[in-house]
Amino acid sequence: MQQDYLANLLEEMTAAARIAGLNDSAWARRARLPKETLCRLRRRRSCDFATLQALAEAIDLQWGVRRPAEATPDGLWPREVDRALERRLLDLVASGSLDPIAWRAVGPGFFVAGLAVMLASVTGFPRAQYLALAEALHPGATELSVFRRWLAATPLPPVRFLLQVRAETAVAG
Repeated sequence: MQQDYLANLLEEMTAAARIAGLNDSAWARRARLPKETLCRLRRRRSCDFATLQALAEAIDLQWGVRRPAEATPDGLWPREVDRALERRLLDLVASGSLDPIAWRAVGPGFFVAGLAVMLASVTGFPRAQYLALAEALHPGATELSVFRRWLAATPLPPVRFLLQVRAETAVAG
């Protein structure tokens, strides 16, 4: 379990580094760590907090403790989609954040990955970055069959949400 947690954390941090345009060498250099430390870390079961903190700061991530979003038993969808969740999602989109950790804080990975894929198709949204975000949130999310599954089952009506996004970005712009 501990190894899975560290591996998942490093996977999320690596995705954020890639979104920032950094390969492992540049990321480690920015964190003032030898690249070998990053390579070894991926094979270990544990590591010290200072190393993780240096890697996080190098890509402008902040640490925090959060309660996981309520999800359905399969972990794919939010247990409830209400106006409060829609507002959090709209605020996240309006913030321009492409941080997978911030997106996962709002909802289950599969659910928010589908939103990122959907937003990648919207004019004015950086397509490549939103597709990379979707893959960081749920590997395979950008595959047509996976996105079709998302569209068929999402509890958030895509057309209504996109209209809300358009209204929010029109007000902000």
